[in-house]
Formats: sequence, structure tokens, C-alpha cells
Amino acid sequence: MGQPDLFAKRTFAEETERLTGGAITWQDPPEIRLEKVQCDGLLLIHRPALLVELTAPWPEARGHEEVMVELKLAGDHVDRKAIERALLRRQARQLQRVEQEEEAPPWVGHEPLWLVAPHVPEWLQRVYAPTRFAPGCYRVEPLGHWVLWVAANELPLRDELIAFLVARSGRALDEFGRWVAGRRPIEWVLAMLEYLAMSATTREELLWRFGKAEDPEVEARRQRILEVLLEASPQVQERLIEKGIERGVGKGRLAEARAALRRVLARRQLALSPLDDARIEACVELATLERWHDQAITATSLSEALQ
Repeated sequence: MGQPDLFAKRTFAEETERLTGGAITWQDPPEIRLEKVQCDGLLLIHRPALLVELTAPWPEARGHEEVMVELKLAGDHVDRKAIERALLRRQARQLQRVEQEEEAPPWVGHEPLWLVAPHVPEWLQRVYAPTRFAPGCYRVEPLGHWVLWVAANELPLRDELIAFLVARSGRALDEFGRWVAGRRPIEWVLAMLEYLAMSATTREELLWRFGKAEDPEVEARRQRILEVLLEASPQVQERLIEKGIERGVGKGRLAEARAALRRVLARRQLALSPLDDARIEACVELATLERWHDQAITATSLSEALQ
């Protein structure tokens, strides 16, 4: 199992109880005998009445003691074979529950399966024609009312749905990242940026949000997180050092070019107005400063020198 899957499972494990107000908790599933047949997780329903007011798919868990969850994140297979394996795991868990009830009144229910993925695959729409009953929520009727497909890209951006929203992809994932960044601790956001396949533009945009914090404790925690990440990524460390050196050299050359231009203008008695001086200071193009310098040597006016 890859890091994105572990991050998604961890989000469900850490967030489900809080998001549902204690109505549902997450449990790591027991291993089912058949060599190894194990789903991603189980949602254990404790107080179903609290689910009524929550956004779908949460209310669909009412009437069940547990719901089996399969997570298919961006890049994971959602073809027929992958779904058939998920159905096999559902059936194995159902058999396990039946066997566990041998000494008690027989269990006659069906194990619900929620498949969480970025979107509904085209083949599933063609073969099973799933029924949409809420934004991003589909019943796969031919497989039984206990099979639910959650299309994360279509879900609304709601705090109570964050555990499902981490399964988004593409632009929908970028949108989620920008939205959720201010709603979760920095540690969680950095983990999201590390594990989920967001665009480089969005990743950099969110990283820039973590500027220096006013609270010394928060700032110290941020610095420690960044230190750990850099220690784990020597290649990134080297690139940052190289960029720092290049930036330092670049600033030095720009300062020298501005000073040389001002000297030539002073010798030519081409007086700088405060506005023109600010224009020179604001220029960060070395080629432009050098061109102005060369023009200033023979120019008869300041405007001619700085054109």
C-alpha cells in the first residue's frame, strides 16, 4: 500500500469520529482468511440518529452496524478487475460476520460497501448505470442496495466530508487543497502536499502560505517540521542551497549594475528625480540596467538614457 493510501486511511481514522459528531468511528479491519483478503477500513456506526443532518453519504450509514470502505485514490485502478476484487473482499467480510454469529442469533444482513474514488468510471456507468441520489453519491443498483459509489470530485466542499475529499484528483484536488489549507493543522496540510498528487503550482502556492507565524510556539513547530522534511530529502536541500547561492549572486550583480548606472548619470550631470531613482531601484532585469548604463554614456537627457 502506497503513502497516498495510508494518508487517506489515516484521515478517515483521525477525522471520522469528529466529523460525524461521534456517530461513527473508524476501525482497522481484521484480516480475513483466504491467504490475505483485507479491505481498507470499516466504519463502525454507534449513534445513527446523529447522521441525519450530515451531508451525504454519511446518512446512508444509518441502519447498519458497520460499513466496509475501499479507497481508490488518483492513479489507482478502478477497472472491472479492481472492483471485482473489492466485491470479493466485501463478500469475504460478510462471510466472516456470518461465521462470527454462530453462537448468537443468526445475522441476516448484507455488508455495505462504499467505494470512494475521484469519479465514476465510464465502464461502470455503461455496465451498471449507477443511480445518483446526492452530489457525488451513487447507488450501484444491480450489485444490491448495499454498494455505494462515492465520486469525490463531485462532492461539495464541506468540513464533514474531508475524509472523502482527499480522494479527489486533478483540478478538483487542487480546489480542495486551497480550500482545506486553512482548516487543518500545518502538519496535516504538509502531509497532504507530500502524499497527494496536486499540481506543482498549487503545491507551491500552499507552501508559500506558511510564512513566519506571529506566535513563537507555532513558528518553532513549523521550523521543526520543515527541518525534518529537509533532512528526509537531501536532494531538495541541495537544490535550495544552489538556489540561495544563485539568488545571492544575482542580487549582488544587480546592485553593482545600479551603482554603475548612477555613477555615469552623475558624471554626465543627468540629475535623477525621486521617481526615476525608484525606477532604477525597482528594476530586477540585469540586461535592462546594463542597457541603460550604455545609453547613459552618450545620452543628452535622462529620458534618453532610461528609455
